[in-house]
Amino acid sequence: MNAPSKSIIFFVDRCLGKQPILEKLRSTGVTVEAHDDHFPQNAQDVHWLPVIGARGWVILTKDARIARNSLERRAVAYAGIKMFTLALQQLSGEETALAFHRALSGMLKFVEKNPAPFIAKVFKDGKVKPWKTATDLLAEIQIFVQKSD
Repeated sequence: MNAPSKSIIFFVDRCLGKQPILEKLRSTGVTVEAHDDHFPQNAQDVHWLPVIGARGWVILTKDARIARNSLERRAVAYAGIKMFTLALQQLSGEETALAFHRALSGMLKFVEKNPAPFIAKVFKDGKVKPWKTATDLLAEIQIFVQKSD
């Protein structure tokens, strides 16, 4: 794998914990920030998503509810979030760390080639696939704005 981009900062959502994912990703040379180092443990997603979007950080999570909850999807869209969510929820901490580690090259390429906002899925084998594209998420905002007029 090529040297990781120093300009991309990954933000690890609290649902992923801290270890071993932080160690595994940091060992590759990427910059990784942990949720609990910046926000209270019980901070609601709709409160921290805009902050992370403003910072331009890339979110790693296993909270698929974010993509299924319309309020949170709109928060992702409004904040211009780049997000990767684990496709399988029931992996151990080590398996989760390995999945994101395997996916690192694919995630870096995905970030380069796809405009924000987006939500992509990361699979156990390291594959990265789009889930909610910028077109999908921005269209949802348009529909919401039109309904509220």
